[in-house]
Amino acid sequence: MSTDALGMRGPVHGTPDAKRVAIGSSVGAVIETYDFIGFGTAAALYFGTAFFPSGDPMVGTLAAFATLGVGFAARPLGGILGGHLGDRIGRKPVLVASLIVMGLATFAIGLLPTYAAVGLWAPALLVTVRIVQGLAFGAEWGGAILMSYEHAPWRSKGRYTGIVQAGFPVGLLLANLVFLVSVHLGGDWAWRVPFLASIVLVAVGLVIRSKVPESPVFEDVKESGAVVASPVLESVRKDWRDILRGIGLRIAETAGYAVSITYMISYLHATGLAGKSQTLLALCVASAIGIVATVAWADLTDRVGRRPVYLGVCGFAVLFGIPMFLLVNTGLFVLVIATFVISYAVCQNALAGAQGAWFPELFAAARRASGASLAYQISAMVAGFTPFATTLLYVWLGWIGPALLFSAYGAIGLVSALLTRETWGPGERRIAAAADRTPDPGAAARPVADTREKELL
Repeated sequence: MSTDALGMRGPVHGTPDAKRVAIGSSVGAVIETYDFIGFGTAAALYFGTAFFPSGDPMVGTLAAFATLGVGFAARPLGGILGGHLGDRIGRKPVLVASLIVMGLATFAIGLLPTYAAVGLWAPALLVTVRIVQGLAFGAEWGGAILMSYEHAPWRSKGRYTGIVQAGFPVGLLLANLVFLVSVHLGGDWAWRVPFLASIVLVAVGLVIRSKVPESPVFEDVKESGAVVASPVLESVRKDWRDILRGIGLRIAETAGYAVSITYMISYLHATGLAGKSQTLLALCVASAIGIVATVAWADLTDRVGRRPVYLGVCGFAVLFGIPMFLLVNTGLFVLVIATFVISYAVCQNALAGAQGAWFPELFAAARRASGASLAYQISAMVAGFTPFATTLLYVWLGWIGPALLFSAYGAIGLVSALLTRETWGPGERRIAAAADRTPDPGAAARPVADTREKELL
């Protein structure tokens, strides 16, 4: 294997803008996560009574979680659109457009009338805005992660994409800090203020993101005339196996999060094991730790490979499902915090940290945005309706139902990791280490011509 075997990853030493791109992409991820995940917190704590007919609280919770799922269901469509545009016109335009659309949709949620004011128009409007959120968020990830990946040095792809992935716990932390403060406002303001406040973050994000340069890999693809007319269809035709594997890998992370965080918030509140403020505080602690944890896990994949991290963490998740609920069922706040930290900083952050580099490496550069986005966003549909399904399981089986579902998702990730090839094994790491010592930073930045890239093409 020659250094050309890794040329599809961009310049050996990265570009001079690598750090700025990673931070700029991460800022956008912070904002869009604040917007999208904040909806999950609001759905668990407020939307059941604000937007749906009063009556059985469980019915209201189910309805709110169903609305949450609609946004996730829209994400694959956003991923298809964003992937197509990312492979056709560039990664940067998708980043800017998705941020604008997400910001406007989120701000609109803060202005929506409640069921008490307009009746059935309230949930209808909420669903509509949630669909727009899903489309924007679906388009976001592929552009953000690929911009960072394709600017980063070969030997640090995990670390740089980990910075982008760390934007998600930052967004989660900000959202829950705002909810933690706004809970004291009472009434509708408790959930309106976090959504209205997001417009400030969007303005800051647009300024930062507008200055991010286009991906050098996309520029090479465009200059070589290798831009694909229908990258999504090409990816489905040629990469369908890796798309399916990516879906399985992602389910363990995103659907597992839906059980251990999104549903757990509702579970703690409904069973009286923790109050709203306590739950939000525990989630803030986990999010803060998760910022560092995500980058650390991603950096670890640069040293040992993507696959070993995934196998180890998914195996742990399989075993953690029942203990996770046993810990929170004690009602001890310190154990509630510990549970959130373990389920988030380990089970979710480690997998997200590995995905940042692993997913792009599974696909050829000309259709990378489409392939990676499809794998990443289709799995979101499972995650989106998981809180709804988990609530039904709880009604049927008690807490053991959600616990077993969490373990099942870990098992899906474990099997998928076993079936997915390592893209950053000892051979690739040796080549990158040797190339890193070359005096000419652009020496190995030429187009790919080895058999592996031909196989991908």
